[in-house]
Amino acid sequence: MKEREDFLHPRSRYYGDFTPENLAFNANLQEFAQKITYICSLETGGKISSEKAYKDIKALWKDLKSSKKQLGIGQKPPSTDGENLP
Repeated sequence: MKEREDFLHPRSRYYGDFTPENLAFNANLQEFAQKITYICSLETGGKISSEKAYKDIKALWKDLKSSKKQLGIGQKPPSTDGENLP
């Protein structure tokens, strides 16, 4: 069962700067990519309409953007050297 799960949902190692937030976002990004692949395959195979695929992908994109914002990815960390002090 584990082999089938690994085949259907492969996970790549994370090679970036390690922080818990970066690791969590990487996992979210990989899940996003897998879901996009499924949606595209369903649309290509005629199982869902192009409009449904677009709406589903748009919703997934909004979720990923929200995840990025909540995790603080891409935001400048607060300064610790006192340069923002009055």
